[in-house]
Amino acid sequence: MHPSSRLYFLDWLRIVAFFILILYHTGMYYVTWDWHVKSPDAGRAIEPLMLLSSPWRMSLLFLISGVASGFLLAKLPSGRFLRERSRRLLLPLLFGMLVIVPPQSYCEVIEKLGYAGSYADFMRLYVAGYHGFCRGDDCLALPTWNHLWFVVYLWAYTVVLTLAVLAAGRERVARAGTWLAGLLNGWRALLLPAAFLALARVLLKPYFEETHALVDDWYNHAVYLPLFLAGVLLAAQGRFWAELERLRWTALGIALAGWALLVCLYSLPDAGQPSLALRIVAAAVRSPFQWCAIVALCGFARRHLNADGAARRYLTVAVFPVYIVHQTLIVGLAMLLKPLHIPPATEGAVLVVLTCTFSFAIFEAVRRVPGVRALFGIGTRDAETEGDRLPSAGRRPTDGSLSPVSPAAN
Repeated sequence: MHPSSRLYFLDWLRIVAFFILILYHTGMYYVTWDWHVKSPDAGRAIEPLMLLSSPWRMSLLFLISGVASGFLLAKLPSGRFLRERSRRLLLPLLFGMLVIVPPQSYCEVIEKLGYAGSYADFMRLYVAGYHGFCRGDDCLALPTWNHLWFVVYLWAYTVVLTLAVLAAGRERVARAGTWLAGLLNGWRALLLPAAFLALARVLLKPYFEETHALVDDWYNHAVYLPLFLAGVLLAAQGRFWAELERLRWTALGIALAGWALLVCLYSLPDAGQPSLALRIVAAAVRSPFQWCAIVALCGFARRHLNADGAARRYLTVAVFPVYIVHQTLIVGLAMLLKPLHIPPATEGAVLVVLTCTFSFAIFEAVRRVPGVRALFGIGTRDAETEGDRLPSAGRRPTDGSLSPVSPAAN
């Protein structure tokens, strides 16, 4: 099989996106935007760099997660698919909320509220659902999932997908994928998704701020759920991925222009309380940037990163455990380094290096303990497990596939 018929490039993009998340969350310590802990040197200097990834990073991850779910659903009956995904997502979520995430909240109440209790005292309040850590009307909701909101949403979207397949039937879902791939061709591959994202932003963002609380996060659901479902439908549509490769340079140009304009818009004096006209202009800039960045990344990755190897296989397994622990490490290390008064540029580099080092050290430790592996989302072996691999886009599906015919070749 020709290498271009593989979807290894999406594995690489998933890996890259999670590593960008480490850089982004380290950057959150140094910008003016609200976060768990803040550097005394926090300012606006690197905020334009943060805007380079913030509009598209999580959208890309939900799209790729949809692709992976589409291939897994093609192999398994719907009930088993939901059970497998629930096991791989809910165990790490519950473990994370009880063990991994609480140190972040503990550091937050120390820094923002001057909490003087021990960690044991804090944990008694945490598991009891204490809501008394407040600054005015802003109260810390405990217990919390913090950065693990992605896992919660991914599981919820998996439930929606399972119900949709049961209701519509696999052949109808397969036909929908073929229709969508045909629709997103040429200029429509760039314009239609960007227009959809812009419309969602204008209509919903002013009324539903991003909370990551699942039940009231309707703007995020309007963006992430369609992208996840689109990934499911387009997983085996080789012509769609080939079209993104063809459009990569055009998409890159639009994305870079969108970023430059977005930086200008965020610098306007009334950017904090935008008028309706400014919101429409911002959506017309941000949404093409958001989608075209995804198109460019997929296109260039398909051209240059569509290859297997030991590094890809290792990192594909490692990236989810690293994601689980990385933010707690950033917050904890930032608090430990703060008294040293290291210059912020150097301190940021130190945070990234130490976070990556300790994250992979934890992965190497837990992967060797069978009873602990599942708590970090690691399968029964370090090789690719069902749902982690992104196989051929041109291979005839096995029995139970979403598609009754061979997908379009690349």
